[in-house]
Amino acid sequence: MEKTIEIINELQKEGLIRNYAIGGGIATIFYIEPILTYDLDIFFIPSEEKRMATLSSIYDWLRKKGYKPYEEHIVIEEIPVQFLPVYNELVEEAVENSADKKYGKTKTRILKAEYLIAIMLQTFRPKDRERIIKILDEAKIDMNYLTKILQKYDLKEKFDRFMRLYYGE
Repeated sequence: MEKTIEIINELQKEGLIRNYAIGGGIATIFYIEPILTYDLDIFFIPSEEKRMATLSSIYDWLRKKGYKPYEEHIVIEEIPVQFLPVYNELVEEAVENSADKKYGKTKTRILKAEYLIAIMLQTFRPKDRERIIKILDEAKIDMNYLTKILQKYDLKEKFDRFMRLYYGE
């Protein structure tokens, strides 16, 4: 996966994306025990000058490098990667405030655990609920920071209901 991240960093250097962060299941492994996941989710903020043609520009650039699309992914160094343009203010803020990490020797950006929880509360699929529980149980969460995010994006009440349902709190 390190080579995949290097290629994604090249996209940023080339100006095809302004900023990015790893999200989804892969991001959670930076905070909790590994979970089963199929792909690498890359949330990105488009470059201002390329905002209209972003996904096609990314795919064109990657195809020229020899990578091939597969379903909703493009396979980079044998890793299926799904590029997801930021789709709301929460996700954009999450990318902008992501944590700098290293995967092997390669620098990358990972959504912070508090933002992962907030985004999973928004999407709220069964696998998101399971991951929220694992993150809350296994990761070090800054509850004050999480509360500020949840209040800002009107998710505090949903989080409180979730906590009562799963933890009786």
